[in-house]
This record gives sequence, C-alpha cells and structure tokens, in this order.
Amino acid sequence: MYDIYYATCVKEFELVLEQSGKLLRKRLAAWFASNRQVDRLHFKDLFRHAARHGLIAPDAVAGLPYRDNRSFTAHDYGEDFAEATLKLLPAFIEDTKVFAGVIERGSDD
Repeated sequence: MYDIYYATCVKEFELVLEQSGKLLRKRLAAWFASNRQVDRLHFKDLFRHAARHGLIAPDAVAGLPYRDNRSFTAHDYGEDFAEATLKLLPAFIEDTKVFAGVIERGSDD
C-alpha cells in the first residue's frame, strides 16, 4: 500500500484543481449573459474560454491533462497512479501560481 504522503499529495492536487475551476467560473462570468451559462461549461471549456478572453495564455490550455489525471483519481488510488500524479506536480505548481495571478486580478483588469 502506498504511503500517506502520496495520498495527501493526490488529495491536495484534486482540491486545488476543483477550486481553480470554481474560481475561474466566477472570473469568466463577465463574458456571459448569465451565471447559468458559465455553470454549464465543462471544466476544460472554462480554460478554453479563459484563453479566448486573454485571462490565461493560449498555451495554458495545454495544461488540461491535469484534468484528465484528476478524472482517473475518482477510480484509481493505487501506487502507480499516485506516482504519475506526483510527476505532474512541479509543472502543476508553477501553472497554479500563474493561475492565482489571474484570479487575484479579479474584474479590475
């Protein structure tokens, strides 16, 4: 069985990714007629719209494999999966720092 460190890293990865989606929905609301329209967007579409509106760099959309990895966490918490997630973390942390800047700017652009 894999150790608690792996489990903690994977759970934190999941939490940050999910919260990022929620915060990005709020940030994108200005470009939609209603919050309901934004709420209907799939997770990957949130990032595509953010790139379209200049909130994130177009190449940040390439970071969507994080979401693919997250989808697997719902079904597999084995050691191999945890190790694959840990390999993503250095790039994920850097991308998250950039993303935090987008969220912090708020609607004051």
